[in-house]
Amino acid sequence: MNSIRVRLGVLGLALLTGFSTPTAASATEAAPSPTAEERRLDRAVPQEILRRSGFDTVAARFARGLDEARSYAQARRAVVREGTQVWRRAVDRAQGRGPAGGDLSRDDDRPLYWARLAMTREVRTWEPGFGLTDGQRTALLDELERTSRGQTAIGYPHGKGLKRILVTGFDPFTLDRDIRISNPSGATALALDGTVIETADGPARIETAVFPVRWQDFTQGTVERTLRPYLPEVDLFTTVSQGRVGRFDVERTNGAWRGGFADNDNIGRTETVPVTDPASQPQWTTTTLPYRAIVTADTGRFPVYDNTSVTEIPAGGTEPVVRPDGPTPGSTARAGGGGDYLSNEIAYRATLLRDRLGLHDVLPGGHVHTPVLQFGAGNTTEVTDPEFVRNRLDIITQVRTILRVAAEKS
Repeated sequence: MNSIRVRLGVLGLALLTGFSTPTAASATEAAPSPTAEERRLDRAVPQEILRRSGFDTVAARFARGLDEARSYAQARRAVVREGTQVWRRAVDRAQGRGPAGGDLSRDDDRPLYWARLAMTREVRTWEPGFGLTDGQRTALLDELERTSRGQTAIGYPHGKGLKRILVTGFDPFTLDRDIRISNPSGATALALDGTVIETADGPARIETAVFPVRWQDFTQGTVERTLRPYLPEVDLFTTVSQGRVGRFDVERTNGAWRGGFADNDNIGRTETVPVTDPASQPQWTTTTLPYRAIVTADTGRFPVYDNTSVTEIPAGGTEPVVRPDGPTPGSTARAGGGGDYLSNEIAYRATLLRDRLGLHDVLPGGHVHTPVLQFGAGNTTEVTDPEFVRNRLDIITQVRTILRVAAEKS
C-alpha cells in the first residue's frame, strides 16, 4: 500500500482552503485533524442524507482514486476529476437527469454539501507514501473546493442573441442549531446551472456556483477569484442567500463589516471586510439590480421587498444607529441590508468588484435574500417532509422568475 488513512478523534483547528503554490515534498508531513465542519459528518442525519440520495458512495470512490496516486501530480488529477464529477452529478440529480439514487427529493442541496465534506476529509487526513507537504495538501483542498462547487465549470456559449446571467448560492449553515438544515440558495444554484430562461428580449443562459460559509475562504479571495473572469462578460449577476422568514429581499446597500457570527467551522470574525487595496475601500456598495421592477412583479407566493435599511456609525459618532432609508454621508458600516454575515459580505465583495472593474453603470448586479427554508409544522426530527420540499421548490421557482424579470428590465 502507498497510503495510510487516519481518522483522528481529536478536534483540530481548521486547515482552510488557501492559494499557496505547492512545493516539492521530501518527506511525509503529519496529516491534520478533520475540521469542525467535517466532524459533523459522523452524525446520523448527514449519513441518512447521503444514504437516501446515493451520495454515500462518493467518498469511498474518491479515496480509491487517491490511493492509486503515485505522485502529487496524479493526486491532483484525481482531485480535479472527482471534484468536477460530484458537482456535475449533483446538478444532474437536481435537474432530473440520471438516477435519483434514493428517495430524497432531487431538489435537495444537502447531498452535495455532505459528500464534499467527506471528500475534503479524505484529503485532509490522507498520508500517501510518496510524501505530501502542507502546501501541496492545501492546494489539493483548494482544487477540490473549487471544482466541487462549480466555480471552475462556468461557461457560456459563444454567439449573439443570448444573455448571460451569473448566480451564486451558499452551503447550509447554523448546523449546530439544526443539522438537518438545507440552504435554498444552494439548491437554486444546482437547479438553475446551465439552464436557459426565455425573456421578452430572447433567451438567457444561467451559470451558477456555490460558496462556503467560512470567513477564511472569503478573506483569501474566493469570491473575487471566481467572479472576476466573468463579470465583464455577463449581462446580469446576483448573489443569493437565505434571509428572513416568509419573504424575499432585494438588498439595496451592502456594508464593509463582519459582525462576528460563527461560521461553519465555529470561527467568528469581527472586523472591516478585508479586501485588496483597503485605502480605496468604500464603507458601502449598492445594488444595480432593477429592484423596483422586481418588487412590483408577480414572481411567486412569497412577497419581495426592496430592503433599504442599514446599521451605521454616523460621521462623528461612536454608537451604531439603524437607518431605515440607507446610510448617511461619511458613516461607517456596521450592517448592510443583508446584515453583517457572509451573505452581506458576498454582496459587498461582488458589487465592489463590479465597481472596481468599471462596470457600475453598465452591469446590473446585487444580492437577493430568499425566505428561510422551513420544515412542516411539528417536524423536529425528520430530514425532510412534503412542506419542506414544497417550500424549497417554490423558492427555486421564484428565484428563476426574479431573474427573468431582472433580465427583461436591465
